[in-house]
Amino acid sequence: MMTGSGLPTLRFGTDGVRGRVGVSLDEPAVRALGLAAAAHLGATKVLIGRDTRESGPALARALAEGLVAGGLDVESLGVVPTPAVAYECQLDGTAGAVVSASHNPWSDNGIKLFSAGGRKLGDLVQSVVQEAWDTSPRLDKPLKTSGWADPEELNGGGRRWAEALVDSVADESPLAGQLLIVDCANGATSAFAEDVLQRLGAEVVVLHASPDGRNINQDCGSTCPDDLREAVLGVGADAGLAFDGDGDRVVAVGDDGALLDGDDLLAVCGTDLHDRGLLTGDTVVVTVMANLGLRQALSEHGIAVHETAVGDRYVLEALEANGWVLGGEQSGHVIFRSMANTGDGLLTGIHALVAAGRSGRTLGGRVADLIVRAPQVLHAVPISVDGAALVAALADTVDDAAVQLGAAGRVLVRPSGTESVVRIMVEAFDAAEAAAVADRLVDAVRQADQI
Repeated sequence: MMTGSGLPTLRFGTDGVRGRVGVSLDEPAVRALGLAAAAHLGATKVLIGRDTRESGPALARALAEGLVAGGLDVESLGVVPTPAVAYECQLDGTAGAVVSASHNPWSDNGIKLFSAGGRKLGDLVQSVVQEAWDTSPRLDKPLKTSGWADPEELNGGGRRWAEALVDSVADESPLAGQLLIVDCANGATSAFAEDVLQRLGAEVVVLHASPDGRNINQDCGSTCPDDLREAVLGVGADAGLAFDGDGDRVVAVGDDGALLDGDDLLAVCGTDLHDRGLLTGDTVVVTVMANLGLRQALSEHGIAVHETAVGDRYVLEALEANGWVLGGEQSGHVIFRSMANTGDGLLTGIHALVAAGRSGRTLGGRVADLIVRAPQVLHAVPISVDGAALVAALADTVDDAAVQLGAAGRVLVRPSGTESVVRIMVEAFDAAEAAAVADRLVDAVRQADQI
């Protein structure tokens, strides 16, 4: 679809804008986005980072052109993780942007925008930018960009962020004696993860850190940690960490090969902060996707749970509004508010490993001590109609499913913020019942999509 101006129709989702390069996302659309956003970022300068996709340099330049046309100065950080851009913005009070489609395949790309100080745009600002973008003229021709130079090396910026990661742990060599496997998803952490972890004392084996523009997230990284699990078990490593393409999320593998997601890492970090008297308000912020097992584990340690919608910007809003310090998502976006404004996969991995070490356990062993997970059945059902309207029409069906499970289970049906799918989550300690309820909801979504 196109707007009246001839631009591809793209909408802000839970984490910026994403689309297929050359189909729904192209350089004219990105120039127009830059022009539309320039007046609403609260700064005179924008730092631009990108991941390793082959479309990144051209789209980063197009974004810079639009921002400059809107009266702003721009600077390229080159290939850096999303949290590095947010951190640099926080230090300098600048706005920021990341050209990335996160965990999506190389053929997609997207834009994440940060207002002054490195905070993701709120809903109101996004809606204003969206309206301006929808009515922007099509900018087919390149525009002038004074001072724009995209570094050819992988880590053109991000050095201050890397230093801050090392300095975030007070102990000297806190990971000494640990053998870690790291999967960089052929993405933005490829030039950073090994060095940072080695400086913290770990012995590090790196997987998938040779980006070629098209292999980002390809059978690797946080969405496909099979190679990581095999490597951890194969060499007897203490743990493994797998990042997504732009490095703002992480999943881990324990020494026994168990996959550890954001819920597991929140349990380890939350209880550690609580035990040391550093968990402000004795509260951890989670999203509606958080497993019952995490909720029970935190409750047993005297830790309250505050629930938000899916999206790490909603987690951050709750943290800041209440003065809390820790929150995150099951997907592996975890925010340490005293150290970061956004999810940071490498920061999370470091602090989870250090927290487990304080308990005298490996990371996998500490998770096993804390959590008994409720089986969780997840489905993403493709749809051709408006997701919000479809979900609203199924409200009675969803309510009936929740009543069937009772207090021993949960049901969540929601439209995706980034894809044309409806996401279904059913969890219950009875795995067979959870699967049966999920199947009925999948059928209901498919039938409603055909009406």
